[in-house]
Amino acid sequence: MRRALIPLVAALASAVLLHFGTGLHPVAWLTWLAPLPVLVAAPRVGAWLAFASGALAWLGGQLQLWPYFAGTIEMPALVAAGLLGGPALLYGLGVLLHRSLLARRRPLTAALAVPALWVGVEYLMARAGPHGAWWSLAYTQADVLPVLQTASVTGVWGITFLLLFAPAAVAALLAPGATHRLHVAVTAGALAALVAAYGFTRLGAGQDGEGHRTVALISTDHPRDTAELDSPQGRDLLQRYGQAVDAAAARGAEIVVLPEKTFEADTPRLPPAGPGVEVVTGVARGAGATRTNTALATPTGVRYDKHHLIPGLESEFTPGRALAFLDRTTLGLIICKDLDFPWLVRQYRQAGATALLAPAWDFDDDAWLHSRMAMVRGVESGLSVARAARQGFLTVSDTRGRVLAEGRSGEPGVNTANTVNTVSTVSTVSTVNTVYAALPRQGASTVYTSLGDWAAWSSIALLIVALTRLRTRQVGPVLPGQKQ
Repeated sequence: MRRALIPLVAALASAVLLHFGTGLHPVAWLTWLAPLPVLVAAPRVGAWLAFASGALAWLGGQLQLWPYFAGTIEMPALVAAGLLGGPALLYGLGVLLHRSLLARRRPLTAALAVPALWVGVEYLMARAGPHGAWWSLAYTQADVLPVLQTASVTGVWGITFLLLFAPAAVAALLAPGATHRLHVAVTAGALAALVAAYGFTRLGAGQDGEGHRTVALISTDHPRDTAELDSPQGRDLLQRYGQAVDAAAARGAEIVVLPEKTFEADTPRLPPAGPGVEVVTGVARGAGATRTNTALATPTGVRYDKHHLIPGLESEFTPGRALAFLDRTTLGLIICKDLDFPWLVRQYRQAGATALLAPAWDFDDDAWLHSRMAMVRGVESGLSVARAARQGFLTVSDTRGRVLAEGRSGEPGVNTANTVNTVSTVSTVSTVNTVYAALPRQGASTVYTSLGDWAAWSSIALLIVALTRLRTRQVGPVLPGQKQ
């Protein structure tokens, strides 16, 4: 009876840890612990119970996302169910794979196989699906800066790998009858030391060179729908934004970024902000087959059309295909969801961009998560990011993921700047919130910019090796549920 309770208790414990360690508002340190209960229990119970405990743990921890999927972003119920059920099955398979390799006295392979499986599928989903790397576990560590620096070498895939390897290594060391524990301990210790050393060294390397541009991010949540420029609502909104832009220019802003789809118009016709000031506005342009979700810069007229549209919610728009730059090639334009795609941001960096200006529109609940996705893209490819969102955060971050300034649209902002040569303040003009920050002029070189998704492909190769090890006969102690 006591043995029968093991998988149930393990599943419940992991589910609770996953609930608080993942999702839209994760507690970063709990993410590392979440897989541990089911992985420790796996070699102590039967194969099917090990699989079931893993699957139920993930499902229990992720049910919190159902209102977001089915309600906030209006996913069809079957699609939302698949996005919860599919990863739950994968999580269960990871636990089962861990158990099977431990039974063959392959503790190091067992520890490596769990993250390799998850990263491989996470990457393939990102490439094949319409949401890019939105699903990555790595964003849970976006505010843990020493860990976050790993993304500059491996992309998000390396951070996800670490999040699952650490508990899998501990579980392998605690497995009954485990051999070759030293191999696991040395590998885990060396990897942890390498990650910590690199993270703190990169953070301690100083700022992103000398020189900066003063950027102002401006947003209001009233109205919450795109305003037709020629309507009374649109004219009122234009006036309020125009006042905020003038105030920003008076404060020395060289660049002003407004949110995504602020106006419904071909040209926003914002009042002149003075010489040398560029205003980037989110605009819904055109009609019918030519309708686009656009970031339009004035007075230069540079435009960028959003590449990756939200399925269903943005079906009326035609996706863009080209990159767009201000100031030759150093300032790139991008829109909201496009920052969920690492390879698009990498293209900007390879083309010479050192910073991205991003009109955005979030959904309140996902404001923190989506702002951090943008921040992680900057760390991966060595870019600063200035992102202005409605129903979300106004965030400026540098190439290390340090928040230079941040505020919440529709609410009084807060200055979180803590960096040398950065002057950031927050003010409110009428009902429009404005965040000021010093945007670095220089980018940073990263391994990810040069080599791309090598860590994801390495994980897939490692998974193949682990699966071949399953062909060997069990040589360890007989585990529960197996015959002598």
